[in-house]
Amino acid sequence: MRRIYFLSPNIEISKKIVDELLLARFEERHIHVIAKGDASMENLPEASHLQKSDLIPALEQGFAVGGLAGMVAGLVAIALPGGLVLAGGAVFAITTFTGAGFGAVMSSMIGSSANNRRIQQFEEALDKGEYLFIIDVPKERLDEVQTLVKNQHPEVEFGGIEPKTPVFP
Repeated sequence: MRRIYFLSPNIEISKKIVDELLLARFEERHIHVIAKGDASMENLPEASHLQKSDLIPALEQGFAVGGLAGMVAGLVAIALPGGLVLAGGAVFAITTFTGAGFGAVMSSMIGSSANNRRIQQFEEALDKGEYLFIIDVPKERLDEVQTLVKNQHPEVEFGGIEPKTPVFP
């Protein structure tokens, strides 16, 4: 799956795009729309907190950094004199997993309250009343989505494609 971003200038075009995507057999659960402030959503598939926040990237980074810190702490504990050499493997594993878990929890709490880094580049357009589409597309159908939207709506501005789509949202 790949995540594709594009901006629609108004609600009428946004509703048409959603209808066309549904007719092309894209599931509604893979279509996410973000609008700012008092912009009407009129039954558009609204993006969830997972798409709007930085939760998933922060969780991944916290897991990696915490795991690395735990590994270092485990290596230090093994290297210190005092009998931990016999239990070295267990100490190393415990500190690594504890660090990874702690890092994931702490950073996900921060990430859930921060705006999605990828969406920040669209803030100016959203402030002007445009609608941001985030569509999770199988990689073999990427060209189909771009062609479908661009041919029917030349006023739509494409915002790029993520190299991979997070598993959770």
